[in-house]
Amino acid sequence: MRTDVRTLAGGDTSVERMALEAGALGYGAIVSVGGTAGTVGRVRVIPGVTVRAASPNRAMAEIRRAPEGAFVTVRLGDPGFNRAAAGLPGVHALCGVHRCRKNAFDHVAARTAAERGTAVELLLEPLVRERGGRRQVAISRYADVVELHARYGFPLVLGSGASSCLDLRAPRAVRALCQLFGLDAESVERALGAVEGLLAPGGPVREVE
Repeated sequence: MRTDVRTLAGGDTSVERMALEAGALGYGAIVSVGGTAGTVGRVRVIPGVTVRAASPNRAMAEIRRAPEGAFVTVRLGDPGFNRAAAGLPGVHALCGVHRCRKNAFDHVAARTAAERGTAVELLLEPLVRERGGRRQVAISRYADVVELHARYGFPLVLGSGASSCLDLRAPRAVRALCQLFGLDAESVERALGAVEGLLAPGGPVREVE
């Protein structure tokens, strides 16, 4: 089931309208950050929680407060925090890699994410809204993540960052944007369909060679 992993409640579009528009574009679910669980038509609305914390201990405290069934992401920061965050229980994905310094999400964090089944979120918003240097930085960070993904096999998820239904992106447009940083069409579809497995209880924890 294709899922847009980051839509924002409280913007120009109601959660219900966002879900309907996403369904018309070919999505079966949206994660609504700040929204509540429900179903609109045939589209599942998954509540989303983004944790921003200065330390792993503070992050863990916020993760424990997340409502049951929420898709929980942790905002990345410095390398030490990122290595710890990748292994925190209850985390589904790590977000904000485009805001990090180069190599802040490194091979150690990548290996831990792969072992724990923790995804890395690639946000499409900076590729659409930003221009010049900031856009190029985002493309570069995402290309680095794709390279680590190919080596270690941690999941990827994709989000529009839409606060308005006009900011949603059809899967075809998502594939075109992802070509900018080397993610092929098959991998895009896998990333769009990854959320169900990440939310499933008892997801696999595996060792990486």
